[in-house]
Amino acid sequence: MTSQDSIERSTRRHFLAESAMRSGPALLACLIAQRAQAEPKKPPIGRVGFDLKAKYPPLRASATAMISLFMQGGPSQVDLLDPKPLLNKLHLQKFPGKIKYDNAAEASSKVFGSPWKFKQYGEHGTDVSELLPHFATIADEALVIRSMHTGVNNHGQSIHAMNSGRTQKGRPALGSWLTYALGAESESLPAYIAMTDPKGLPVEGVLNWSNGWLPSLYQGTVIRSVEPRILNLQPPPELSGEIQANYLEMLAGLNRRHAEKHPGEHELQARIANFELAERMQFSAEEATDLSRESRATHRMYGIDQPETKEFGERCLIARRLIERGVRFVQLFTKNQYWDHHGGIVKSLPVACRKVDQPAAALVKDLKQRGMLDSTVVHWGGEMGRLPVIQNEANIGRDHNTDGFSMWVAGGGFRSGIYGQTDEFGHHAVEDVVNHFDYHATLLRLFGIDAEQLTFAQNGREQTLIDGQPAKVIPGLLA
Repeated sequence: MTSQDSIERSTRRHFLAESAMRSGPALLACLIAQRAQAEPKKPPIGRVGFDLKAKYPPLRASATAMISLFMQGGPSQVDLLDPKPLLNKLHLQKFPGKIKYDNAAEASSKVFGSPWKFKQYGEHGTDVSELLPHFATIADEALVIRSMHTGVNNHGQSIHAMNSGRTQKGRPALGSWLTYALGAESESLPAYIAMTDPKGLPVEGVLNWSNGWLPSLYQGTVIRSVEPRILNLQPPPELSGEIQANYLEMLAGLNRRHAEKHPGEHELQARIANFELAERMQFSAEEATDLSRESRATHRMYGIDQPETKEFGERCLIARRLIERGVRFVQLFTKNQYWDHHGGIVKSLPVACRKVDQPAAALVKDLKQRGMLDSTVVHWGGEMGRLPVIQNEANIGRDHNTDGFSMWVAGGGFRSGIYGQTDEFGHHAVEDVVNHFDYHATLLRLFGIDAEQLTFAQNGREQTLIDGQPAKVIPGLLA
């Protein structure tokens, strides 16, 4: 057997193990010389490729990118964006109807009127709580959807419904579907990025940015809130520079040969593409997340100069920088159950709002002043809302409510104003109800995609984000 045959038959793992035991530079020089004399590679046969190259949508699109600010736990709609005067009128009286509790052990039937005042803002007269003074300044840019509905009161199931289209685990996240369909405008940054809270992952953890059964190339890449923002990105000093470049060149050749022998191996293709992207990210990711390149005025606008807003403000600003550099989808998560106010809502809700309100509003303003808002969707909301009655009378809070809750969106082709209504108690969506699958179908349409036509063959079935649900594009949400 010749030395060349030995190289071609060895796996990458064997090659790396052997190279670590031998004299690295001498062996590498030998291998490079042999590679130069190798026969030209054969074209792949019947190969189906997956990549992150930018793709044109099949339909006319207004949106090209999205930033989702996911408020995990469930912000209280009746205290923030959907005022109900009747709750204050009936405060502490018995609720005159049936309540769908999730945590019945601490439930009560006493009405809890909002302790906070509302005012109307903008040309549409959008009602905004005093807890969101910065959102009030962008009321004319945002659409408040008051009639969201998933119908499943469990956090995990409702998160999956909002993030991946179904309540079951194991399905691709929205960001994975978008990057599978459209790729990214950048070749040196991931198409899909998840930004986590330094105090913990949201409920369901890494499943929130999972690629499910799509090729792993389309999973979310995590950027942390602290340095190093991307783990294991830089090589050790002894392997950096020209040494790393030579090793990577050789590895690329071995990868190509291996891929040619295994056409149609989607996961192999995805893994190779991920390693190649990681190499390019060594030079681009650090620049994209370097906030020292931004002005002091920009830092102040995002609240980075203030302790309460610094962390979330930094993430929002990084999200803008990533979208600016061609990333397709960025999602920011608050920590586990940050908005899940079963108790202590009078104290905890203002704290949560102060953390995110200024940075979220600054993001919308910044995108607009840079001419990016028309093509970038900004989403703010969680997986559920809260009930209109007291939970835990000893330390007042509100239980889960997924039958009628609020979120807001801005840019990318969404109109501004208010859409949908809940009943007079803020319990059930009763007018222009928006299910998670209708929202997803509408969102994909803004990106130029028909939700029923975006498919992936898995186990003999054509899978979609909406998964056979009666989803429809909602014209009333569109500009």
